[in-house]
Amino acid sequence: MTDAAPAQGATFQPRIFSGIQPSGGLTLGNYLGAIRRFVDMQEENADRGIETLYCMVDQHAITVWQDPAALTRNTRELAAGYIAAGLDPNKSILFNQSQVAAHAQLAWIFNCVARMGWMQRMTQWKDKAGKNQQNASLGLFAYPALMAADILIYHATHVPVGEDQKQHVELTRDIAIKFNHDFGVDFFPVPEPVIEGAATRVMSLRDGARKMSKSDPSDMARINMTDDADAIASKIRKARTDPDALPSEAEGLAERPEARNLVNIYAALSDRSIAEVLTEVGGKQFSEFKPMLSELAVAKLAPISSEMARLMETPDEIDAILRNGADRARTIAAPVLKKTYEIVGMIGA
Repeated sequence: MTDAAPAQGATFQPRIFSGIQPSGGLTLGNYLGAIRRFVDMQEENADRGIETLYCMVDQHAITVWQDPAALTRNTRELAAGYIAAGLDPNKSILFNQSQVAAHAQLAWIFNCVARMGWMQRMTQWKDKAGKNQQNASLGLFAYPALMAADILIYHATHVPVGEDQKQHVELTRDIAIKFNHDFGVDFFPVPEPVIEGAATRVMSLRDGARKMSKSDPSDMARINMTDDADAIASKIRKARTDPDALPSEAEGLAERPEARNLVNIYAALSDRSIAEVLTEVGGKQFSEFKPMLSELAVAKLAPISSEMARLMETPDEIDAILRNGADRARTIAAPVLKKTYEIVGMIGA
C-alpha cells in the first residue's frame, strides 16, 4: 500500500476507512467487491499499526425510505457478515455510523463547503433520483458530503471501494482540498481510493450487463451471503451463459458479459488472475465449468453463511461489538471535530 497524497504538503498517519449501507441483504457482490478486501487490508496493516475502520452507514441508508425494523435487522446482518467474513473486532473498529454523532456534525460543515454543481454531477444521484428528482430526499442529494465526513472525520488516507464509488471519493478529495484552501490550513488529508481485485464489480447472474444487486426483483440474479450450499449451487447452475466454449485468453471474453462475469467470480474466489483461470478452463463448455464454480463458491461461502446465521441468533453479541467500536471511533473523531470547529471559528465547540 502506498502512502496517501498529503494535503498541501502535510503528512498524515495512514488510516483506512470504508463502509456499506445496511439497506438489504448482503450479496456476493458486496463480499468480493468490498468485504473481502476489507479483510485483506485489515490483515496487511494490523502489524504495521495502521488502523482500519469499517462502518455500517445506516445514515446513508435512510436517504431512501427504510422500514425501521428492517433497518435494525439489516444493520445487524451486515455486522454479522463483516465478522463472519473475517473482520476481527480486536483488529478493526466495527461500528454503525449513527452511533458517532461527529459524522453528521462534520457533514453540515462540508455541506457549506461543497458546491451544488458538484452534487448535481454525481452519477448515483442521477441514477437513484431518476426523473423524479423533485420528490427525492434532500439527504439523497447531499449524501456525498456525509460520505466525505465519514472518511475525513478519521483523517482516513485510504478508502477501499468498488469502482462505482470512486466518484464519491474523488468528491471527498475535492472537499478536503477546498476546505484546506478556504481556511489556509493543511488539516484534512486528500484520501486515495483503493480499487483492486479480479471482481471489484460483480454482475447479475441473469444479465451480465447489470451489476449484481440486492434490490433486483429476481433472487436468482444474485448469490446472497445467507444462501445455503444448495441455493448457491442452484443459482450458478441456472446462471445465464452463451453456447460457446470458454476462451483461452481474456480478449475472448470482451463481447461475452455473462462468461466474463462467471470467470471473474471464479478468479476472485480462487485468488487467481483471469489469465491463470483461462489457462485452466479455456476450451471447456459451461456444463463443465459451472460445477467447478459451484464447488468453489460453496467451499468459500457456506462457512460464512453458517457463521452469519449463528451471530444473528445472538443479537446482543453483535450490539456489544458495535457499541465498543463506536466508543473507539468517537475517541478518534472527537479531536478532529474539535479542531475543525476551531478552524471554522465556532466558539465553545
